[in-house]
Amino acid sequence: MNDLIRAREVRVVDANGDQLGIMSAREALGIAGDRGMDLVEVAPNAKPPVCRIMDYGKHRYEQSKRDKAAKKKQKVVNIKEIRMSPKIDEHDFEVKLKAAERFLKSGDKVKVTVRFRGREIVHSNLARTKLDSLATQLKEVAVVERPPKLEGRQMIAVLAPRTDTSQKAETTKAAARQGDTVEANN
Repeated sequence: MNDLIRAREVRVVDANGDQLGIMSAREALGIAGDRGMDLVEVAPNAKPPVCRIMDYGKHRYEQSKRDKAAKKKQKVVNIKEIRMSPKIDEHDFEVKLKAAERFLKSGDKVKVTVRFRGREIVHSNLARTKLDSLATQLKEVAVVERPPKLEGRQMIAVLAPRTDTSQKAETTKAAARQGDTVEANN
């Protein structure tokens, strides 16, 4: 901006967005000084570079306000983890299920981990059925973001909270499947 602009000729745009034409950087700086504003290079790679006459301090202030407003609208999604073993008892499973449901309703993702100890890894199908059972029981509040997958000595699945868009996608998939079965019957 201002004296740091190295180009000899620049295309000048005023504060209202009107083009003032191509002129030397010194002339443009003089015009900006007369108006009590700054000359800011907005497109340095253009031929010739484009400079805008603006109040740079006001521009930075407004940009920081826009950034703060955007940051307020952001939702930070936390990932909560629930661990269990493939031999988990029914009551313990229900406790884990309620905890997962509570996390999902508060808007957090849930990472469900089944850890294998010793020779339990041979029965990975038990863990898969436990994770599938958990997902089906939570299908009203959660959508499976990552299906159960064996990673080393543990099986991991990730559930995300159900949103309106995911519900619409599920209903359109169900309608498409129903449409396919109707066509198959005809």
